Order: sequence, then C-alpha cells, then structure tokens
Amino acid sequence: MERHMRIRTLLLLTLPALVLTVLFVSTYTGEASGRSTPLQASLEGRSYSLDFDRVRSRGPNLSLRSAILVNFENGEVLFAKQPDSVLPIASISKLVAAMVVLDSKVGLTLRATISKEDAYRSSRSHLAAGWQLRLIDLLHASLMNSDNRATRTLACAVAGSLDSFADLMNRKVKEFGLKNTVFFEPTGLDARNVSTAHELAIILHHAYQYDLIAKITSTQKCRVAVLNRRRRTVQLVNTNRLVGSQFTVLTGKTGHINESAYCLATVLKNSGGQKLALVVLGAPGGRLRFKEARKLASWGFQQL
Repeated sequence: MERHMRIRTLLLLTLPALVLTVLFVSTYTGEASGRSTPLQASLEGRSYSLDFDRVRSRGPNLSLRSAILVNFENGEVLFAKQPDSVLPIASISKLVAAMVVLDSKVGLTLRATISKEDAYRSSRSHLAAGWQLRLIDLLHASLMNSDNRATRTLACAVAGSLDSFADLMNRKVKEFGLKNTVFFEPTGLDARNVSTAHELAIILHHAYQYDLIAKITSTQKCRVAVLNRRRRTVQLVNTNRLVGSQFTVLTGKTGHINESAYCLATVLKNSGGQKLALVVLGAPGGRLRFKEARKLASWGFQQL
C-alpha cells in the first residue's frame, strides 16, 4: 500500500512537467500548420543568417546598384552584387513598419482618421485627409498600394508619433541582429532610411513569419471602405508587379524615391514549390526593376 502511495505521489508531481514539455515541443515544431509558430519564429529568427560560402562565381548581368538572391529554404546565397552596400530603401521600410504594428497587438478593427499631418508629402495617395478607415484596411493600403498617408496614420495610432514609431522599428531590426539598417520614419520617404541587400533578405525571412503580412503582400487587388463617407470604397492594387506573374509571390515590397531609384524585396515560389528570396536595389527604371528581378529569379531557380 505504501509503495502504491509513493508511485501515485510521484506521478502527481511529474505529470504537470510532462504536460508542459509536450506543449513546448508541439509549439516549437509547428507540425500542425506546416508554418513556423510565433515561438519557433522567435527562436529561429534571432539566429537566422545567410550562407555566402557557395555564391556562384557567375550570374546574370544586372543593371542596378545592389542585389542578392537566396535559397529561401536554407539561407544559401546563390548570387550577390554589392550585397553590403548601404543604400536608401524607400518604401521597403513599410515591411518593418507592418511588423511593428502587428507586434503592438493593436486591435485591427479599430478606426483611425487620416490627419492633415498624415497627408503631408503624399500627393499620390488615394486616401484623403479626414477619411476614417479600419486599421486593417490602412495596413492593406500601406503594404499593397505603398500609401504613405496610411502608414503615418498607423504609426501614430500605435506609437503616438512618427519619431516614437521609428524608434520601435529600429529596436525591431536590432532584435534581428542587423547593424546597417536604420529608420528615421515609417514610410521610406526619408532617404536616411537605409539598409543593405544582405540585411533586407533577412528582413524578408522575418516578414514571412507574419501570416497577415504574407497574405496582404501576395494579394493583387482589393477594396477597402471609407467609414465616414457613405458607400465610398477605394481599390488598392499591389505595386509588386510580380504578383500574378509566372512566379507565386509569398511576400515582398517595392520602393522608390529619387535617392534610392527603384527597389524590390520579395519572396517567390515556382511551380515546383521551390522558394527564392531576392532583393534588387537601385534599378534606374520602374519596369527595369521587375525585368531584372525576373531575370534573377529565372536564373536562380535553375540553380536549385
């Protein structure tokens, strides 16, 4: 009898630890979904780095300042052109801004109004000052349509000011171990927002861990509602012209200001399910940016 009591006591003491262990392993492996869980992404993300040991000595001839092509499955760099040159990245900044918004756990169904300050230096926006939208729709406008007004409104809703939000963006990339990526504001209009092709490939890795970012940035078109204008909707079109091409876009973002020329950071999948991350910075033309990206991707998939 005494022996049975000891066994029962031992089981009661060890069972909670066993349950916690099983839960931790299940969460860490993420087997149920086939995608990294937040815990796994956190653990993997901090140690994620690229492997430059087997960069191909020859690759496509590209008309741009800097580029990198990475086997997305294992981090092996297939091609690199000036990958550590520090350059303005324009609206690619919005990928990190979106991560900060989602990290804040702000309610995405909340409403925000675009202010006159948000509308400053963003004449190409489809959103007018005074319009009210849900945060989730502002996030779509920021990532798909590269809308600067939407991005500023989101930043102020989360952090209270653009400066405070930029601090959160800089803190975020430091968590990734990045040393050459700096943000002064969330939109990318400031040419002091800089990074490298190398570090943007790492940012792409992290952006893909956010299911909502992946979903939004791989969507070609959608409509969002203006809540304080009766029956008013706005159509958003993805600025990444590779969406809907021969490749499947998994995530990505375009960028352009005069100082950066034309840029693109994106993750692509071919019909065989293979994945590549590519970054092209400083292309002299908007169409040329996508032409060079297609050339680089086609060459890269042949190397896998």
